[in-house]
Amino acid sequence: MITGTEIFAEAFGCRVHYPDNNNPFALPMISSVDEFYKIKKPRLEDTKLPLLIESAERLRERAGADALLSLPDNQTPMDIAALIWEKSDFYAALYDEPNAVLELASMIKELQFEFFDEWFSRFGREHIAHFPDYYMPSGITISEDEVGAVSAQMYREFFEDKLNEFSERYGGIGVHCCADSAHQWENFKRIKGLKILNLCRNRQDTLTSLDVFRDVCGQYPGCALSDYGRLPEPERVHVAQYIYVPTRETAKHAAEHFAEYGVVPM
Repeated sequence: MITGTEIFAEAFGCRVHYPDNNNPFALPMISSVDEFYKIKKPRLEDTKLPLLIESAERLRERAGADALLSLPDNQTPMDIAALIWEKSDFYAALYDEPNAVLELASMIKELQFEFFDEWFSRFGREHIAHFPDYYMPSGITISEDEVGAVSAQMYREFFEDKLNEFSERYGGIGVHCCADSAHQWENFKRIKGLKILNLCRNRQDTLTSLDVFRDVCGQYPGCALSDYGRLPEPERVHVAQYIYVPTRETAKHAAEHFAEYGVVPM
């Protein structure tokens, strides 16, 4: 299911902009803490989110019961809060009104749980990640980008618990982050049940992160690399990488070839 980042923010009442050449995105609906107190958590059935489930059911009917679906775009509660709340005031509120920010994030999390509980009950735990499109036998995937703009301490105050709650509820988690987040890497190591980490960074940052997280989780590099051998003890690095092939037979041959080297095909 390909969506923009808007789906949960829209459920709370944000207007959505539809650009001609890109995915839709939500426009902020509040710009002060006074406006926040008017927000109520919507009922799932009163939003457009059930339409995504209906669309996914139609896709499954056409593709067959064994077809794996990708999750709709899934941002962390704090990232969605930063869409709902005008961003400059949102970041000021982290200091001035932290309880309001945490309350909004909790409302968002509860709506996400309702949606994904229904999604997984219908389509099973096995899925394709929302971004990038890697295979997940279980768990959930989520994007975490706002952490690039906050300190390590603020991450632990506002972000950490929610990520762990997602992982604990769904049996593990895969995290995408395209922010400059090196100052959060030690925090990322603390994510419970972290299965795979996708950091979209430059080549040098990618090599560094492969080393930092080698004993923590699998990694899906954000840029193509051919020099894993430069890493100390490269055999300890677990990397997920796509190999594109033209036919089913070619895929089987490639899987057999890489299996000889200990690579597990998915």
